[in-house]
Amino acid sequence: MICNVGLSYSPAHTMISIPKTFRPATSILPMEDTNPSSSTESSQTSSTEPGLLPGETVVREGKAAILFPSANEVFYNPVQEFNRDLTCAVITEFAREHLAQRGVRILVPGEKDRVVVRLSEEKNGTEDQEASEQPEKERQKEEEGLRVLEGLAASGLRSVRFALEVPGLKSITANDYSAKAAALIARNAQHNNVSHILQARQRDASMVMYEARGKKERYDVIDLDPYGSPSPFLDAAVQAVSEGGLLCITCTDMAVMAGNSGETCYSKYGSMSIKSRYCHEMALRIILHSLDQRAAVYQRYIEPLLSVSVDFYIRVFVRVKTGQAVVKNSASKHALLYNCVGCGAFHLQRMGKKMSQGKHMKYSAATGPPVGPNCEHCRQRHQLGGPIWAEPIHDIKFVQKVLGAISGNPTRFRTSKRIEGVLSMVTEELQDVPLYYVLDHLSSTVHCNTPPMLQFRSALLHAGYRVSLSHACKNAVKTDAPAGVLWDIIRCWEKSNPVKRERLSETSPAHRILSAEPTLQACFEIREDANPQSRKRHLTRFQENPQANWGPKARAKAGGGISSELEDKRKQFQGKRKKPITDSSQLKSLPCKKFRKVRPLDYNICSVFRIIGTLRVALLAVVTKLVSI
Repeated sequence: MICNVGLSYSPAHTMISIPKTFRPATSILPMEDTNPSSSTESSQTSSTEPGLLPGETVVREGKAAILFPSANEVFYNPVQEFNRDLTCAVITEFAREHLAQRGVRILVPGEKDRVVVRLSEEKNGTEDQEASEQPEKERQKEEEGLRVLEGLAASGLRSVRFALEVPGLKSITANDYSAKAAALIARNAQHNNVSHILQARQRDASMVMYEARGKKERYDVIDLDPYGSPSPFLDAAVQAVSEGGLLCITCTDMAVMAGNSGETCYSKYGSMSIKSRYCHEMALRIILHSLDQRAAVYQRYIEPLLSVSVDFYIRVFVRVKTGQAVVKNSASKHALLYNCVGCGAFHLQRMGKKMSQGKHMKYSAATGPPVGPNCEHCRQRHQLGGPIWAEPIHDIKFVQKVLGAISGNPTRFRTSKRIEGVLSMVTEELQDVPLYYVLDHLSSTVHCNTPPMLQFRSALLHAGYRVSLSHACKNAVKTDAPAGVLWDIIRCWEKSNPVKRERLSETSPAHRILSAEPTLQACFEIREDANPQSRKRHLTRFQENPQANWGPKARAKAGGGISSELEDKRKQFQGKRKKPITDSSQLKSLPCKKFRKVRPLDYNICSVFRIIGTLRVALLAVVTKLVSI
């Protein structure tokens, strides 16, 4: 069951122009936290608070206190607190930019001044006095804010946090298809005193968005965080978001997007995923490709603001705009991917190209392919993947604004340190270089010792190329150097850390790569600029496992409650490769193609042949001894 939650809304919202006078807009300030301890740590405790049903618990995260049934009838994953904190931070900065265009400036609690003011040069005492004397109804009509839709809200935790922690919001619609979830959302809104801004709705998420396609009914922010793939909702989402609005999309079907089921990935996202070391960034580029392709149908296009791969999911924040002329550039923003199955070298092939001819732009099909039938380095075959988004996946200026707000107000979120570390790495990434190599994989391909990261990065910098890390992989090497330069550096490193060549097969990638002499003499002297600032400052860049079984939780069952099937499988097969199997009948229980049901019979036959072989050798030994006598 996919849980989704939503708010009812008025069919039309008239925006009133903002006067130049200074007026505090208290209605779009975040609500006061009635429980101060809830803003510092996420917890789940039994409670005897009034209004709770028997067996219910209260989960506290951020400023929200969420009621949860003891049977876990509504999906909740505490590990995704980082996701929700980051979303609050991004929407806050988006609201700051969006409302500034309407003459509104917002500040959040913990910043210099907790107010919402009008941007105007005329702010004298007389005008302030006149503003304060205006009737309350008149002031409410003039106040503006963003309309938010959380299409798959489950318990409503995310929407409640939006209402309590994100300033500048006018209304929040929390939608879920489950009747139990929708009822729980309404109770949580009342429990947190945000019913005036948050309303629950029980509808199909796609229908809610399709009904909001009109320009006056569109949402400024749409958040989709489904269990699994968001692909069924993307078409409706790109239509229901307002001009310049924000789409926040989560994908937790990483097995599909990382290459385990390329055909499934193509059916969902229109892109073939392949198994590779850069699979996490490729997953980000696959979802961006799918979003842009679906938006282009309606003469719309996307501008990625922030795209991150963390824990067991990916999360993208994109701005959606309309423009027929810009949509024509769509083909040149996407590329096919050629990946060598031997050494991992990859090449991108753009789907289209554009050329400027004076005031006009000429579009045509791209020429290619960029590689031959076999890899030039190891002579292995190529895999074809994609199409994927080949343009930058972040807006660095926007990311720096979010990072600045987090650094200046570190107590706002419990995961502020991790957000600061991840966003710092994002700002250090090479934005015009898609995908990356992994240093461990480069060295293991030729079976040599892995060079220290600083020395390898220094060698690339000495050679005149740019290099950076990636937030998506700890040992990533994102560089504009071609694959041949990387292999030359590995060859130079191997000379001082020699490999036993006699053990290498002549057809192996390692033998073919090491057989060629390097054309570049690498210098491994460490450079100061090889060490990024995020590493120097010892920021929390990569998250350790926060708890046991911290990955995706089991899907909620249609009749209520959480399915234990996933957890049971994990316990059953935990450490199955480390436990020796002495009984052949146990082979039937292993879910592996290598051990099918017919294997016990094969196992017994092999045992018989081994015994016969042993007896034959013994018999020959006896006969030989008798003959010698």
